Amino acid sequence: MTNETGMKYTISALVLFLGLHCAGTDRSAMEPGILNGTWVPIRQELGGKALPAAVFATQRLVILDSVYTLTAESVDRGVVTYTEKSMDIYGKEGVNAGKHFTAIYAYADEQLTVCYNLRGDRYPEGFETGSSPLLFLSVFRKESAQ
Repeated sequence: MTNETGMKYTISALVLFLGLHCAGTDRSAMEPGILNGTWVPIRQELGGKALPAAVFATQRLVILDSVYTLTAESVDRGVVTYTEKSMDIYGKEGVNAGKHFTAIYAYADEQLTVCYNLRGDRYPEGFETGSSPLLFLSVFRKESAQ
């Protein structure tokens, strides 16, 4: 696998995590159903570097309770568990099957911000990625029902 392909898979995994854990201004993420819906990334960065919009333009994250489906270069499915500020993402199908990612998240101003540790060994300390090439940040907005 080339480095570019590996990065795409890693980015897909991160996008999935972001969408799974946040929605609803000033409401607890533990409120049932608050994260349910389709999320689209509006900004992403990896290791302190912004990714071009073309990388994530067609990505979609769908959350239904604790189950997620991420459509990017491929389709990933899994489960996510979370607390008020952190989450654990477990890939069940797709390129991230068998993988565990840790993340922190915040919801404000109609946007969901997720910072993932792709290594999965600890939670990120903040919403910046420059300190490690394995930190991935994704900012989402909920897709409007049409």
